[in-house]
Amino acid sequence: MAAAGSKRKRAASSGLADLHDDMLEGVLARLPPAAYSRLRGVSRRWRAAADSATFRAACARVADRDPWFLMLQEDADQRRRPAVVFDSAGRRWARWRGAPGSVPVAAAGGLVLYRDPATGDLTVANPLTGASRALPPPPASYAGAGALQAVAMYGAPYRVVLITGELPDLSTVTFDSATGAWGEAAALARKPEEETAGAAAAGRERAAAEDGEGDDTVYFLSKSGDVVATTMQRSAARLYSSAVACGGNGEEEAAVAYFLSRSGAVVACDLARRAFAELPRVLPAYHEYSIDVVACGGAAYAVVLSEFLDAPSLRVWEPAPSGAWRQVAAMPPAMAHAFRGAKADVNCVGHGHRLMVCVSSGDPGASGCFLCDVRTNRWEELPPRADDGDLVAALSFEPRMEAAV
Repeated sequence: MAAAGSKRKRAASSGLADLHDDMLEGVLARLPPAAYSRLRGVSRRWRAAADSATFRAACARVADRDPWFLMLQEDADQRRRPAVVFDSAGRRWARWRGAPGSVPVAAAGGLVLYRDPATGDLTVANPLTGASRALPPPPASYAGAGALQAVAMYGAPYRVVLITGELPDLSTVTFDSATGAWGEAAALARKPEEETAGAAAAGRERAAAEDGEGDDTVYFLSKSGDVVATTMQRSAARLYSSAVACGGNGEEEAAVAYFLSRSGAVVACDLARRAFAELPRVLPAYHEYSIDVVACGGAAYAVVLSEFLDAPSLRVWEPAPSGAWRQVAAMPPAMAHAFRGAKADVNCVGHGHRLMVCVSSGDPGASGCFLCDVRTNRWEELPPRADDGDLVAALSFEPRMEAAV
């Protein structure tokens, strides 16, 4: 019996070895991306295939890959911990091996953008191949543009956008990988569309506060769960996070970057028209909630975790053309009940039509990660992680061997 088994194994091995190189590379290209790191250890032929340009071309012919969700962690003392990644194809969590000392701040296609907190230097890397590229410093015109507000990345070839200044004086500067150079810094004009009914009401609130006739204070939850007024307390890992929506047809010319201002307002920057708008608040002033902005399926959303009369709710909102917000999804009440009184924080990321929502709190029973299909409002709780660090930021990308830095 043992001899027969060995014979069958040799026959199967011989059949695989007889495959033409093009066919072998086509088969290997359809393996889950998580397996690529092990190809080189199988045989010399597989190692050569994994390093070949034709193998990367075969990978490019695979139209869609299930996304990886990259999650950054902090411990109770707000010290950085190793990042983790959720492989949606393999339905498992894994330890992330990223650039040491740098913080991943954006992603596009199969690439991740890192920023050095000490120097501000930017590096683009392909996590599968290990290839990286240090971006040149922005132009001199960027130096006087003010404090960095957000970092955005989108497109293929990719573009990196830095949004700087203080509202209402915002500027952008863009790196284009096709040319390998930065453009000149450009000021953003306030969008005329902001004078919609909802935005005009928000403007009146701001004016009343400036005149001493009202209080525009909004209360948010800090990472530790404490109520913080006026300005958001954000982790260093998500200080410059943004979400880029390229419209339903995916056209880069329609790219809009959304980020949260320090007062908690959602700011939309039209990168092609060089204009911005402050969107009206999702919830009224004096309301305690946690909020994050996310893009998926070509649209932008605000994910809000709030509690009213001891009833917690986690809802997904989309900006409407009228300037208001409309609800598009809501976590089932039985699932959201676990967050009652937890003062939890939400960190979200999107890909395709799926949103990953990570809820962190001091209570392990009131924490977890969930996937939501915004088209069907179907919610799913993901398997727990092996570690217990708080998730403080999230990125998503499509793992692709052929993505060039």
